[in-house]
Amino acid sequence: MARLKQGLSKTRSNLAGLFGGTHIDEALFEELETALLVSDAGVETTQFLLDGLRRRVKEQRLTDGSQVREALRALLTEMLAPLERPIDIDTATPLVMMITGVNGAGKTTSIGKLAHHLQREGKTILLAAGDTFRAAAREQLAEWGLRNGVQVVSQQGGDPAAVAFDAVSAGRARQTGVVIIDTAGRLPTQNHLMDELRKIRRVLAKAMDGAPHESLLVLDGNTGQNMLAQVKAFDDAVALTGLIVTKLDGTAKGGALAALAHTRRDRPIPVYFIGVGEAIDDLQAFSAAEFASALLD
Repeated sequence: MARLKQGLSKTRSNLAGLFGGTHIDEALFEELETALLVSDAGVETTQFLLDGLRRRVKEQRLTDGSQVREALRALLTEMLAPLERPIDIDTATPLVMMITGVNGAGKTTSIGKLAHHLQREGKTILLAAGDTFRAAAREQLAEWGLRNGVQVVSQQGGDPAAVAFDAVSAGRARQTGVVIIDTAGRLPTQNHLMDELRKIRRVLAKAMDGAPHESLLVLDGNTGQNMLAQVKAFDDAVALTGLIVTKLDGTAKGGALAALAHTRRDRPIPVYFIGVGEAIDDLQAFSAAEFASALLD
């Protein structure tokens, strides 16, 4: 919780100071509107929160700042709750996880941390270096494999789909608990790379019925509203089942997650994990209540 609060300090510094007074007036709501917009909540989500807060202030006859803060915390928690769902790691053996994301989001690092987390849950792991687009990515994944004592399947300049197929085949033969497949970092506008993702997904389905069981997108917590466009593009390509939000380490603006929850309320994609630092165990399960508290306390 302390790490999360530190990671969201930029947003909290804008929001938390607004509730010190006992005067509940239009000026407070205007300041709150500005703070939410600055935190990357977006216009639509900000309006939704303000409308809900005004309603609660009126219905519950709230008279001081601390009560309004509690009402906003409850609203945020309710909004974020659909994103809170634990990952089921026992649905298949091996559980095949396909990891996607744009360059620089922390994808390969998140895979290393995820492998560590799953090992602590008692799972054996096999990593697949499907990012053949960038030589350094193979080396980076190999380094995480060494740190975790995990084997990495890779090919020099090979076809990413072939690497993924080989990894799943090896995982099935060895009864490995989880096979995690890295893919090339890409922008949603890079059509050839998005097509490659679709191909990897098709090949995984041939390697094992139901695979990939999890298609995860790694998001940089600093990307703000751009997060929404990335989720839509990758979801269209590979039918996302979950998200990992990284770099919540002091510069992140936490409002974007509220925007994600609100704009995708008809088809919420769970945030399985959030990254709150650089250490190998700095991957936390997402909690709506803790996230809302870290934004406001």
